[in-house]
Amino acid sequence: MSAVATLPAVKATINGLMVEVPAGTSILDAARRAAVKIPTLCKHKDLLPTAACGLCVVRNKGGPRLLRACCTPLEDGMEIVTHDNEIVEVRRSTLELILSNHPAECLTCGRNGECELQAIAADFNIRTDCIKRYVKDLPADRSTGSIILEFDKCIKCGRCLQVCQEMQDVWALSFLERGINTRMAPAGDIALAESPCVMCGQCSAHCPTGAIVENDETAAVWAALNDHDKVCVVQIAPSVRVTVGEAFGLPPGTNLTKKLYSALRRLGFHAVFDTNFSADVTIVEEATEFVQRFVHQRGPLPLITSCCPAWTDFMEKKHWDFIDNFSTAKSPQQMLGVLAKTYYAQQAGIDPAKLVVVSIMPCTAKKFELSRTEEMFASGFKDVDICLTTRELARMLKQSGIDFLALDDGAADSILGQYSGAGTIFGTTGGVMEAALRTAHHYATGQKLGQVEFAAVRGLDGVRTAVVDVGGAKVRVAVAHGLGHVSTVLARVRQFGVRRRKVSEESGFGRSRRPEGARRREGL
Repeated sequence: MSAVATLPAVKATINGLMVEVPAGTSILDAARRAAVKIPTLCKHKDLLPTAACGLCVVRNKGGPRLLRACCTPLEDGMEIVTHDNEIVEVRRSTLELILSNHPAECLTCGRNGECELQAIAADFNIRTDCIKRYVKDLPADRSTGSIILEFDKCIKCGRCLQVCQEMQDVWALSFLERGINTRMAPAGDIALAESPCVMCGQCSAHCPTGAIVENDETAAVWAALNDHDKVCVVQIAPSVRVTVGEAFGLPPGTNLTKKLYSALRRLGFHAVFDTNFSADVTIVEEATEFVQRFVHQRGPLPLITSCCPAWTDFMEKKHWDFIDNFSTAKSPQQMLGVLAKTYYAQQAGIDPAKLVVVSIMPCTAKKFELSRTEEMFASGFKDVDICLTTRELARMLKQSGIDFLALDDGAADSILGQYSGAGTIFGTTGGVMEAALRTAHHYATGQKLGQVEFAAVRGLDGVRTAVVDVGGAKVRVAVAHGLGHVSTVLARVRQFGVRRRKVSEESGFGRSRRPEGARRREGL
């Protein structure tokens, strides 16, 4: 009989409230469980604590010093005080010091209204400069066309470095110099476009201020919509429909697909397409390619695939030995762009030179993809002209005066707006894998695939594996969430033989080529 090991509990008080949490829980997390909010700028739920900002200081009754709640574990018998006059004044002084090195450009900042520093300054009712501002005049880095680095707005919290180096394994950003001169910059103090950056946008997603933002291209879209010589069409990615609602106060995951169709027509788009259609096309292409490699041995295994251009760039820069294993299929964004400027333009009688294709995508990497290689001009023109992120779309909707949530439901244009359930699940982690696996199984066997049972890989949070029977052959599947986990999975593939299985950041297949009864080796 086995027992599941559990961490011992610790009991303490926070502002006089008794709390009981597992050993190792930080004071910050314990306070949140007790409905006590401790301010912080450097701590993010995805990342380990760095204690960089100093705003989360608390007091343990009888203790000689203030503790930083984000990195200090709660211990048995502690009597934590999170708010008293001294603690509040320390936090205010710390905040004033941070603001003294920050430009007063809130109204023109790309994160205005969504800035964590701005929100905390308002909470502390800071209305005047109590410390003379000393802000270095550092030029912004706009070299990538996807991400903008405004160094003078950096508060040195370290979030971007941690996510870039430890989560994504890219190592494009670093801290340079020391003391008051410390600054965030691309590694080696070069332009971001010349660094190892893959434009994944995770640095921007985790930045608490406007130091790292997406390159806003809403002005270019407005200009195209107002140009009577242009015909503007738009496509929306699977995940956008369940994230745009957050900008309008709705819970995460609220599905607004049909309202988006109506809103985009109100903005002036001639036709509204759905990237789910080309996601289905991607599935057909990838499943066919897998069957060719798996059944007919026409290409190397493992077959690697992802619809993320950041992953493609990451592979080319760090895992170039797998280039021959990478799927030849384009991403759904680019497939729909080609179809719009060829098939749709022909069917609608529109000169493709006058057609402007706009895509609404979840991340900055999709901006980078538009001109990544000459293959993104397969139609004879730039296949997708402009890419907006979900944030940019939300800003356009608010600027337009459209009461988005009050709109009636609309419909996408046929045929580039129709799709199956396979295309829909592209918006979830592992969705591409499941859709491709099911389609390939049907192509190879003529039968539908049952439920796929995934198991987490021990010690690798973010990696899941499964073994699926395809016509009597065992297909090993791996799904990795995040670029850092991709590196881990590919290292395992190298270890146990490159041609033995297919691996993917979002979808994959693979087959053991050992004879029956051969010695089994532990691995993916």
